[in-house]
Amino acid sequence: MHIAILQFEMHINGAMSLKDKRRVVRSIKDHLHKHHMVSVAEVAALDTWNLAILGIVACNRSGAYLQQVMDNIVAKLRTHPEARLGECSLEIVSADMLKGDADESGEPLWSEAERREAMEEAAAESGESSEPTGEA
Repeated sequence: MHIAILQFEMHINGAMSLKDKRRVVRSIKDHLHKHHMVSVAEVAALDTWNLAILGIVACNRSGAYLQQVMDNIVAKLRTHPEARLGECSLEIVSADMLKGDADESGEPLWSEAERREAMEEAAAESGESSEPTGEA
């Protein structure tokens, strides 16, 4: 599995208020999610009325496919009628490269007992048993 992370700036020249900015940002987010099936969020500069910093995340089994999707998104953002694309940063990582449940030294974040206890609590909250029933 591969994960693509795109962070970009949109300069909203016509915005005179946060309300104007939010209208443009909502339009961008809705369009990207609908047409590219990616997760989109405004991640910084929330109170700056003429600048939006957004992040996009997508995952797929193919890194090449993700590269193509992100290239298409960047091309569309360059032609947005109400905002100008600023700085853009793309990173595609393989899930194999992620550390998982370990801290900076490589030690597990949870002991096996803590992991088991958390699973039992989650099962109890959902009304399921975490123990095998032996039924087939």
